[in-house]
Amino acid sequence: MQLQTKIPIQEQSPKINYNSSLVLLGSCFVENIGKKFDYFKLKNTLNPFGITFHPLVLERLIKSSLKDKSYSEDDVFQLNERWHCYDAHSVLSDASQSKLINNLNLASKTLKRSLTNASHIVVTLGTAWGYVQQQSTEVVNNCHKVPQKNFKKTLASVDELVVSLKSISATIKAINPEAKLILTVSPVRHIKDGFVENTQSKAHLISAVHKTISATNNTAYFPSYEIMMDELRDYRFYSEDMLHPSQIAVNYIWDQFIAAWFSQEGKDTLNRVNDIQRGLAHRPFNPSSDAHQKFIKNLQEKIEALQKDYPQIKF
Repeated sequence: MQLQTKIPIQEQSPKINYNSSLVLLGSCFVENIGKKFDYFKLKNTLNPFGITFHPLVLERLIKSSLKDKSYSEDDVFQLNERWHCYDAHSVLSDASQSKLINNLNLASKTLKRSLTNASHIVVTLGTAWGYVQQQSTEVVNNCHKVPQKNFKKTLASVDELVVSLKSISATIKAINPEAKLILTVSPVRHIKDGFVENTQSKAHLISAVHKTISATNNTAYFPSYEIMMDELRDYRFYSEDMLHPSQIAVNYIWDQFIAAWFSQEGKDTLNRVNDIQRGLAHRPFNPSSDAHQKFIKNLQEKIEALQKDYPQIKF
């Protein structure tokens, strides 16, 4: 008896392995996947400007970084004793104006360098709803608790999103023709926008993504949204807020990503790294015992053998 609908996962290329260099951009869901890349010691750059939900903001950040944008005092503002920038998530905000500006410029340089050298770029889109500052025509990355009366809430149309995503694809292809752009839609529900509004937003994103993929040759789709909505539809796969995927769900979606994108060599190395990570996390009852000393020696031999194959891996 089949008690679960299964989302077909097709193998994709070019494959990801431990010689790949990945850039992960977008919503909070990509942060969860980014933790997986860190745990498994894969080379990656994760959201230099912090979590970014809106495609138009991602487009602006990508283009400005590739044009060597230099942030200055004109780009930041002070509120509640901290300095903020509408281009960045609050994780970059700081009590020091100069430190924030330095961090913004470092983020811009990091994004440019990583995009230029990436083999794969994963972009997870969070929402089509955006907030435009009254004195501007641009969607902000984060409102930083500035009163809502200072913004106009807008819903990007499918056509607007297609133009933006095609622009991202073309911009990346111009500076890195070999990079693969992997688009996905976050399964996290933005209920603050409203239940109906969240569905409308996701529909716009999904439609725009597929129109973009059909019109470009360096993009692909990974169905994280569909896996969560159709395959993991039970609330036991959600965290306590009933909005975000639970760790079990994140692990499951990660396994599907591996099945789609990783080479066999990459999968084998993932297992080797996981074995070492579990060994490093082990807490012995008797650290001075012969058995534990033998365990430590064996673990060190595994680390050295892995680092012989992949010198960039550090534990």
